[in-house]
Amino acid sequence: MPIGTAVHERTLPLCESLNYREWSGYFAVSSYEVHHHHEYNAIRNAAALIDISPLFKYVVSGRDARRLVDRIVTRDMGQIAVGQMVYTPWCDEQGKVIDDGTVMRLDETTFRWTAADPSLRWIRQNALGLEVQVEDVSSKVAALALQGPTSARLLQAAGADVSSLRYFRFLRASLAGVPVEISRNGYTGDLGYEIWIPWERAVTVWDALMETGRGFDIHPTGMLALDMARIEAGLVLIEVDYVGSRRALIEDQKSTPHELGFERLVGLGKSEPFVGRAALEAESRRGPQRRLVGLELDWSDLERQFEKVGLTPSAPAAASRVAVPLYRRGRQVGKATSTTWSPTLKRMIALATVGIEDSAPGTRLQIEITVEATRRTAGAVVVPLPFFNPPRKTAVPAV
Repeated sequence: MPIGTAVHERTLPLCESLNYREWSGYFAVSSYEVHHHHEYNAIRNAAALIDISPLFKYVVSGRDARRLVDRIVTRDMGQIAVGQMVYTPWCDEQGKVIDDGTVMRLDETTFRWTAADPSLRWIRQNALGLEVQVEDVSSKVAALALQGPTSARLLQAAGADVSSLRYFRFLRASLAGVPVEISRNGYTGDLGYEIWIPWERAVTVWDALMETGRGFDIHPTGMLALDMARIEAGLVLIEVDYVGSRRALIEDQKSTPHELGFERLVGLGKSEPFVGRAALEAESRRGPQRRLVGLELDWSDLERQFEKVGLTPSAPAAASRVAVPLYRRGRQVGKATSTTWSPTLKRMIALATVGIEDSAPGTRLQIEITVEATRRTAGAVVVPLPFFNPPRKTAVPAV
């Protein structure tokens, strides 16, 4: 049975739809209103407040803390300064991705690590022989994502000076008298921040942001709107766009960083050895066999498929996480894993995995659709990722 997060006493009365889902043992709001379009629009046009407290969080500290993190993740942590954070995958010995998340360097010997799946045992197994402590702080640190074009000005009005905070950096501040860490990042592909709060004081921070946020059109936002935004941003979701190697049932379900488009996140030249390095070096020499790509569906072709049975197509209200086959010249070449109508781009888009020979932008494919319980196909074209990447995401915010 799921339990409430640190701000459940605030999110519950706001959730008019009573539409919840389970996330790592916690209740997570899918949509506060019956339809999530106001929440999506807050992400892209105002400020969205999202409870991300169910993330797994680990603090790695001690003399060998950096060595341990470097031993596991593919990024070169020797290049990461205090006050900086990175997004990174980590792999098994065969170079297959276990999970992906962020690592913040809190001080010279302390890091905080976030993950979608539980990773405590894996981290501790790799800590053998090192002078390091690994603590699970998942239920001690709450987290709120504040995303959208007005988020910087909202934080400034709430008393946190983020005017000089650069992308993927963090600072320490006080909100409503509560000490917090504010990082400039998010899962929406827009200007945004994540706020890390002592669990027992999260309600105070939530209240302060909601009160200050009235002048910035703030909306509490759930997972349905977030799903649409992260697809537009080309951001993958574990167990949807790829399967973590520890959960995979067959080899074909596993993915390497190169196959997921993470090659820039793999530091093959770093001085520290890391798990999966030999396998990833071999793959770098021969090249990946498949690739995560963006797809844009041909709406006119979709219309024609529906017209054949006398129906009018409609844009789906929510993103789909159901994998569907992709074809080229009558042969299956991959699958689309996350599909959504983009209200901002006015297009039907998808994240997909295809063979490397079918992954070049401009490649024409066919995607399977179902019309009146009949399987059909519609046209789609491979396009570069991300679909949506506004300059404000990384630019100096206007505060």
